[in-house]
Amino acid sequence: MTGPTDETRQDGRCHGPGNSASETDSLLENRGGEAQHVDEDPPDGRERWNHPRVNRHRYISVNLSFLILGMHDGSIGALLPYLERYYAISYATVSTLFLVPFLGYVTAAFCNSWLHRSVGRRGIAFLGPAARLMGYVPMALHPPFPVLPVLLVIIGFGNGIQDSAWNTWVGNMHQANELLGIIHGSFGLGGTVAPLIVSAMVARLHLEWYTYFYVIIAVVCIELVFALWAFWDATGAVYRQKLRRDAVGGVTIRTVLSEPITWLLSVFLLAYAGAEVSLGGWIPTFMIEVRHADDFLAGVTATLFWLGLSIGRVVLGFITGRIGEKLAITGYLLLAVVFQLLYWLVPSTVGAMCFVSLMGFFLGPLFPAAVVVATKLLPPEYHITAVGFAAAIGGGGASLIPFAVGAIAQNHGVQVLQPIVLAVLLFLIGVWLAVPGGMRKGGLERA
Repeated sequence: MTGPTDETRQDGRCHGPGNSASETDSLLENRGGEAQHVDEDPPDGRERWNHPRVNRHRYISVNLSFLILGMHDGSIGALLPYLERYYAISYATVSTLFLVPFLGYVTAAFCNSWLHRSVGRRGIAFLGPAARLMGYVPMALHPPFPVLPVLLVIIGFGNGIQDSAWNTWVGNMHQANELLGIIHGSFGLGGTVAPLIVSAMVARLHLEWYTYFYVIIAVVCIELVFALWAFWDATGAVYRQKLRRDAVGGVTIRTVLSEPITWLLSVFLLAYAGAEVSLGGWIPTFMIEVRHADDFLAGVTATLFWLGLSIGRVVLGFITGRIGEKLAITGYLLLAVVFQLLYWLVPSTVGAMCFVSLMGFFLGPLFPAAVVVATKLLPPEYHITAVGFAAAIGGGGASLIPFAVGAIAQNHGVQVLQPIVLAVLLFLIGVWLAVPGGMRKGGLERA
């Protein structure tokens, strides 16, 4: 396979003890381990989505990857009611499906730096979809329930390595807020279409729950071929050459974790991802059990949440950087709290659909803004390790908080979703206010 061009420029953002790596030939390295030609840097030293030219294809493949990430996260919640019936299991048992991907994300966080040095972004482009297929193909065969958590750990690893790698790559580009907003908008789009597909296939066409995975397997196969082609020249040798050229090395994960901002943003992403996936995952069950909506309408409500999230990431991504991340995210969080209260306290199905959409809209920009803040407050050589660690902790929030909702709902009902999410949103405001830099634009750069 030959990539679109070999005008490749890599971000050397990965580091660990001993920056040497094996030069042996492999599926994921070019012959002889020699680096490809590196295009000249743009005038401001930062890559753009369309410069070098090969970045156009790569940026498209990253959007496809995030679409699949969204389809995964958006489908679990939509499938919960059907999984409960199919396997005859409780809230607490089925909610373990939210918990286990955290193990895959944590493994990805500790492997990411080494993977970049060894096999480059080409390796990430191959291993992410490959791990997903290793999970989705058996799931399509509807195995016994105890097998599902194991498969989700493997999927979590594939999602984790791509989540941190692509966030870091795009987060270091020119106009990072806008570009991150678009890729996270693709995530939201995936989360939007997944409940619709599940509802259409299972509730309307009366197919079994596992037929959804036929669809996602097909999309992942397309991603595997296209991403591997787009990143074919982005080998480990190219990555290591960039590290040497920038004289970057010797930064270990321990060094990165000694930075308070790494932990602050990790906690922020943990709480944010927990709120996002709790809402996206438990909205269908809440609408069925508490608001007495039918299965299809419950799925549509979840779709509207993900749609609002997707639109908010794209639209507000063009506003956030212009008024400053600190002020913008504070305002978005306050508005999200308002719509969360309305969703909880106004007992109307139509109102719930509106409030959920608007809550998703204002929650949308939070993750990409946190990545931009990390790239502004941390040295460049810390970026991949710091963002990878923060993404893993965020994956923990996306696992632990929805699991907690399910465990508590087992005894107290799914209505516990609302006060838990409200508490998490208020906690997010407190964490965000602790981020260095004032509310004025440019405050982060001066922090």
